Amino acid sequence: MKIAFVGKGGSGKTTLTSLFVRFLGAARLPVLAVDADINQHLAAALGLDDLPVPPIGHHLDTLKDYLRGDNPLIASAAAMVKTTPPGRGSRLLTVAEPNELWRMFGVRVAGATLLSTGEFTEEDLGVSCYHSKVGAAELLLNHLAEGPDEYVVVDMTAGADSFASGMFTRFDHTFLVAEPTRRGVSVYQQYRRYARDHDIPLSVVGNKIGGPADVAYLRREIGDDLVGWLEQSVVVRAQEQGETLSLDQLEPHNVRTLALLKETADASGQDWQRLTRQAVEFHLRNAAAWANDAMGFDLATQVDPGFEPGPAAYSRR
Repeated sequence: MKIAFVGKGGSGKTTLTSLFVRFLGAARLPVLAVDADINQHLAAALGLDDLPVPPIGHHLDTLKDYLRGDNPLIASAAAMVKTTPPGRGSRLLTVAEPNELWRMFGVRVAGATLLSTGEFTEEDLGVSCYHSKVGAAELLLNHLAEGPDEYVVVDMTAGADSFASGMFTRFDHTFLVAEPTRRGVSVYQQYRRYARDHDIPLSVVGNKIGGPADVAYLRREIGDDLVGWLEQSVVVRAQEQGETLSLDQLEPHNVRTLALLKETADASGQDWQRLTRQAVEFHLRNAAAWANDAMGFDLATQVDPGFEPGPAAYSRR
């Protein structure tokens, strides 16, 4: 399952992502966590204050060269863009099976493998868009063929900025973290409006809930999309202040909410045909908008019409 956490800045998106990763890791499920936010805080939220996470966004050529494998439609790493879809001969990845990318860029924490897109460097400031970093995560997601009992959990960029690329379509389920405020609800409404035409399973998890009035407000404004909420937590606050969090210390209601998020995501299932169709759609959109001119050839030639996605393709590699 590929799962995204989105929401406005300050809503607690990274905190929810880290709690969910810890919950899955504690259940000994294979988990890949990806920090794809411009504010790179997921490592610290998972307890990695000192150990650096090698950024995949700073090693895009290495990533491309590995993923293209011996796909005959892709002549070189330089011919790939962030939307290039996999085809026969591409290297597909699962969460549990070791591979060279996990070895080079992954760090083990909280029972998960953590990857990071990386922060802006001095060379990026004023001349580069953060989506040049996020493109590494989009390319990686296109080449994942995880099974139904493997989990890929991504901390996305804040607010509607997630829609600046086709990456928002790469997930089996998306959770929007909403505070019980007008601004929190407005970000949900904006996200729901943008996602409406793309068949994206979307649920809302409330955060920073102080009592029944906050829950009633979210239910009134969001309706059936609200699947659960986290109550104010002294344990989470201690984590945010730098203390080490154990899920055994987390309040029972909040643990039940994490279990409900897993159940909700699992119920969505994996629609590999949708994921592949949308990957191709956004690749062709990018090709027409800028990539064909930038690369000097028609990137539609990278689409393999005979490619069948998912774990079955991984097993045939």
